[in-house]
Amino acid sequence: MKKLIIRADDIGYSEAVNYGIYKSVKDGLVRSAGLMPNMPYARHGLDLLKDFDIALGQHTNVCLGKPCADPKLIPSMINENGEFRSSGEYREAFRKGEEFVSVEEAVIEIEAQYEKFKELTGREPDYFEAHAVMSLNLNRALEIVAEKYHLPLQLLRFDGRPTEFDGKQIRILPMGSMSPDYDAYQCLKDGVLNVAKEDMPSVAVFHPGYLDDYLLNHSSLTVNRTKEVAMLCDPAMKTWLEEHDVELVDYRDI
Repeated sequence: MKKLIIRADDIGYSEAVNYGIYKSVKDGLVRSAGLMPNMPYARHGLDLLKDFDIALGQHTNVCLGKPCADPKLIPSMINENGEFRSSGEYREAFRKGEEFVSVEEAVIEIEAQYEKFKELTGREPDYFEAHAVMSLNLNRALEIVAEKYHLPLQLLRFDGRPTEFDGKQIRILPMGSMSPDYDAYQCLKDGVLNVAKEDMPSVAVFHPGYLDDYLLNHSSLTVNRTKEVAMLCDPAMKTWLEEHDVELVDYRDI
């Protein structure tokens, strides 16, 4: 039997995103979800999910909104408005083989978000990772903070090595949500059939959400979020997974 974590990212991104995640937990397949501790709607999202027993992770966010740390302490990570530099800036720097983030400054912000996570949730994160940023220095900073506080880290790899969660190998299923002709059903089915194996757990990362003005003005991932809500809440998808010997688990199970 294949073990599969279905994860929802971006609690706190906006009110509409929060409602989509709530729907995907209440009526759907999501049992692990990641909180952006720095975002204004983080508390709103947590309040929606407070009655559900899910694995709750720190979805460390360094490319949207304002930091949790004093901006004066992390000048390499913010723009002239005191907000984080965009994910596009990170992608462009990575493409050129450049790094603009200081490891020491990233540690400061990641620690501040960890403290905010605990303040908001009253608990330790069940998993610990970062939002949509390609940066070796950020990865190193995550490792430093995880080691310091004994946190269960899921680290992205950019060199072909397997992904790990808390020292154990896991597979990340391919994400297709940025494709204009995205089929959320087929994306999950393809991942289960072609990538997931019985030898180690797999993680399918989704970004379920509905649309509001903030999201439409700050994200390139919009309508496809709503497709993911529909797929994750469709009983036929749950039946398909059962028929293909997939056991749904969360991060606490591995």
